[in-house]
Amino acid sequence: MADTCGQILLGSGLTVVSHPLMYIKVLIQVGHEPLPPTLGRNIFGKPVQQLPGLFAYAKHIVKIDGKAGLFSGLVPRLYAGAIGTFVHSKVAQKCQEQDALRVLGSEQKPAEGSLQSVVNETTKEMIARSCATIITYPFHLITLRCMVQFIGRETKYCGVFTSFVTVYREEGILGFFAGLIPRLLSDILSLWICNLLAHCINTYVIDDSMSHTGELKSCSQAVTGLFASILTYPFALVSSLMAVNNCGLAGGLPPYAAVYPTWVDCWRHLSREGNMSRGNSVLFRKLPVGKRYAFDQKRFF
Repeated sequence: MADTCGQILLGSGLTVVSHPLMYIKVLIQVGHEPLPPTLGRNIFGKPVQQLPGLFAYAKHIVKIDGKAGLFSGLVPRLYAGAIGTFVHSKVAQKCQEQDALRVLGSEQKPAEGSLQSVVNETTKEMIARSCATIITYPFHLITLRCMVQFIGRETKYCGVFTSFVTVYREEGILGFFAGLIPRLLSDILSLWICNLLAHCINTYVIDDSMSHTGELKSCSQAVTGLFASILTYPFALVSSLMAVNNCGLAGGLPPYAAVYPTWVDCWRHLSREGNMSRGNSVLFRKLPVGKRYAFDQKRFF
């Protein structure tokens, strides 16, 4: 229990520090571009049209809402983090207990580092993460809607309790899980890609006779995790869009945004427009080829 509380406190601190970054990332994901592009240069010195990056975007938010504005949606996100950490810990512990019972029941435990061991551990982690994601998703959804209110200057989603009431009254129980499926797919695929790819590298590329083997294996896990997150990013993007789609906020309604019947329709629309990686980078952002800036809608089309 003490370990779980420590994880919750550490996670809460990291959440507070990283919240402005997530806030700006979400606004970019939904296509809000309050600042026009500027002329800059790429690494080769060639002139390019650049979109405002993290710091320019943050300065714009502070100018409108003050420094506190950078932490819009923080409270429900803290709830999600704390509850998610607790649920993940309990489910993971239960999975470990079930695994121990199977071993005691004469079922042979796979060798550590083997493919079967990796599959077993990844399966248990997938179950724990999925349970945490499903239970905390309503808080995640409210977090995103609190952030997207910046676009239309609404105050529809303010307090956590009143936001829950609003969602239930307007959309019912299913409204709390808008965008859940692509979010789960993002988490699950990212986990499996990362762990299996890291296993292949650690088994067939890194030799135990090499110096600093432990550091190399840790590095491979980090690199494969980054690769997996980039590969599955479109699912995370679609999840964010579906969470705010047609919810009564300007950022999720025409003419600012299209209304998607399902997340698959959202995926197809983004794919046609070449926007599957929108928001993946918040530092160096080049204006997409063929796009124009609409000053009235604060977006590109």
